[in-house]
Amino acid sequence: MPPAPAVSLVYCTCPDAATASRLAEAVVEERLAACVNVLPGLRSVYRWRDAVEQADEILLLAKTGSDRVAALSARLAELHPYELPEVVAVQASGGSAAYLAWVADASRPGASPR
Repeated sequence: MPPAPAVSLVYCTCPDAATASRLAEAVVEERLAACVNVLPGLRSVYRWRDAVEQADEILLLAKTGSDRVAALSARLAELHPYELPEVVAVQASGGSAAYLAWVADASRPGASPR
């Protein structure tokens, strides 16, 4: 059995459901991510410009080939309304080999759909 391809999970918070849906659809349509989960109900507490802030946000969890992280991150930053959007990538350390292969294939430009 061949080794599973390198896949990363990319986290990105959004200010509202409309923004989250727009970004998720764009990056899947552009084959920068194979799948994006949209997770509502997030409360963020963070330091911004020397003040502690709080905001209700929507979390995007995008799955992509690790070789696509830079392009996905750049596109999310380009489309995002925040001055400094949260875009954090974590490489998957394992999982279903078949699923990981699908993620890598579906986030590759020009790949045939399964």
